Amino acid sequence: MKNRSCAVAAAAVLVLVGAFSPAAFAQGAAKAAFTPSADLKWIGAGVPGVASARVKGDMAKGASHFYLRYAAGFVAPVHHHSSDHYVTTVTGDLVLIVDGKEHRLPPGSYFAFTGKAKHAARCEGSQDCVMFIDARGPWDVVLANKPQAGK
Repeated sequence: MKNRSCAVAAAAVLVLVGAFSPAAFAQGAAKAAFTPSADLKWIGAGVPGVASARVKGDMAKGASHFYLRYAAGFVAPVHHHSSDHYVTTVTGDLVLIVDGKEHRLPPGSYFAFTGKAKHAARCEGSQDCVMFIDARGPWDVVLANKPQAGK
């Protein structure tokens, strides 16, 4: 029994030593990515007053990181997004309306919408609202009250 305990302890030490070896660290080699604001390529989002600038990923196909810009005065009706997303307000005075309650989110604020949470938004004041978005799947906008065909 004593020999078995020693063998188990020796194996545990070898696993720990191997986990902290230079080869183990090389597997997850550090990486850095930089996107200066001057390099952002803003593209209209198909809605007047809204543009996006992709940083990483393909917004239409899967997870992505991107900036979203609302022009000053822009108002978005009640909608949701199919993918969970996590957002930081970068500039402007963003107001989100969720369950009838207004949430004022000045620059530096964070919010998250998961499970297709319905919300409306507006950009108050004279400055555009810019948000940085970490979307966990394809980006879409699903209006709560879609216009019906023929009306």
